[in-house]
Amino acid sequence: MTGTVNNPEVPNSVYRTLLESTKAIPWKIDWKTMQFAYIGPQIEPLLGWAPDSWVSVEDWAERMHPDDREWVVNFCVSQSESGIDHEADYRALTRDGGYVWIRDVVHVLRNDDGEVEALVGFMFDISERKKTEQELAALQQQLEEYSFKDGLTGVANRRMFDRVMEESWNDALRRRQSLSMLLLDIDFFKQYNDLHGHLAGDECLRRVGRVLQSAARRSRDFVARFGGEEFVVVMPETDRSAATKVAERCRTLLLKEQILHGASGAGQLVTVSIGLGTIIPGRDDNLTDFLKRVDERLYQAKSEGRNQAVG
Repeated sequence: MTGTVNNPEVPNSVYRTLLESTKAIPWKIDWKTMQFAYIGPQIEPLLGWAPDSWVSVEDWAERMHPDDREWVVNFCVSQSESGIDHEADYRALTRDGGYVWIRDVVHVLRNDDGEVEALVGFMFDISERKKTEQELAALQQQLEEYSFKDGLTGVANRRMFDRVMEESWNDALRRRQSLSMLLLDIDFFKQYNDLHGHLAGDECLRRVGRVLQSAARRSRDFVARFGGEEFVVVMPETDRSAATKVAERCRTLLLKEQILHGASGAGQLVTVSIGLGTIIPGRDDNLTDFLKRVDERLYQAKSEGRNQAVG
């Protein structure tokens, strides 16, 4: 591709006027010298740097955020050397020390021999667009977090449990390590709701959720609301002895909360029954069967008097 052919009927002053009347900032760099042949006066109101201060590509590179500089420069040089039109987004340094998001759109000019002769392009201020993109990304992350969080208790929900449990199972299977799980049910929770009302029941669920999070202390331990008044604790790399200690810690900390029940057959305070399971999964083991066994142990704990752990 060769350089732009001027229309002899249109004076250069008209081209300059058109270029300098746009919000985009036009520029041109001579490829051999790597010097700016031109940059529009719009650069100064945007970044604070006068047009005559843009002498070479070094000025362009130095006025770029340090985190953007290396990849942008390398990308633009490689694309230009290949004669490929390209664009890049980066943060440009302002004269007062701030940064403005710029999108640089670059067109490669070649001479009649096909050699790169010059680069011409436009700088666009995309700060508002980037701000919107960042806000949308933050919103998307927040929505994703909400989609995996129980809205009432603040702990993870059943959907997140299904994902984490499957990942933990596969990891334990691959590494041949212990995986433990607690399934907890608040004893006589229906009676609690009937006596104290659903608002008090909601607060009870929140307090139990907080207790379980404090009982499962390691960063890899995972607490979720399984559904209704049931909660689950997943503990990777945890043998049966350690899991039993966590189960007892859950019961002890909940009793320390001193949540008065008033209609429980297991005592005056709110208590939990716990089913405990530990496994080093093998190829012949099945996650569904493991969950079923833990569930059966929970019901055993309830049938044998509640306020206890069975594993």
